Amino acid sequence: MLRGLYDWTLSLAARRSAEWWLAFIAFVESSVFLVPADVLYLPMALSKPERAYRYALIATVASVLGGVAGWFIGHYAYEAVAKPILEFYGKYDEFEQLRTSSGVGFIILMLITSGAAHLPPIKVVTILSGVIGVNLLLFIGLAIVARGARFLLLAWLLRRYGESIKEFIEKRLGMIVSAGAAALILLYIAVRYAHG
Repeated sequence: MLRGLYDWTLSLAARRSAEWWLAFIAFVESSVFLVPADVLYLPMALSKPERAYRYALIATVASVLGGVAGWFIGHYAYEAVAKPILEFYGKYDEFEQLRTSSGVGFIILMLITSGAAHLPPIKVVTILSGVIGVNLLLFIGLAIVARGARFLLLAWLLRRYGESIKEFIEKRLGMIVSAGAAALILLYIAVRYAHG
């Protein structure tokens, strides 16, 4: 099922309506969808590198709006909407562990790591932010920075290096950013327990 969903998302890049699809995928990824917007963003930016920054802006705005939707789902509709979504993706137990141990500082860290490396998935972070009541304006600002940095970095890499960077981005960038994100999480945990 996941491979079919991935292939379908990738096929949208060739359509005339690709920008609308990019906005839609980026929006729903931040609240309920499994496939990251990068799957659509990368082929679009590679086929028209002169529009890479435009696509990055579209993906960022839609992703932040989707994050706000996720925040509202978590804050106002946790039992009715969020819980079934998390159970569907098999993320409910992980979510509940995060819910009981998270504060605003940890949410900030997760927004950064999720924006950079999809670790944890952005939908989990947005819903969790609403559940624990992170200030909405703070959440929006952090989401703009986290998601915008990711898409703008990809745009810069694609504009600068073109097709030659595609394989690196697809295979290694996620691993490098994930390692950096893991280091940040370990640092946060060490600081938290050193002061606690």
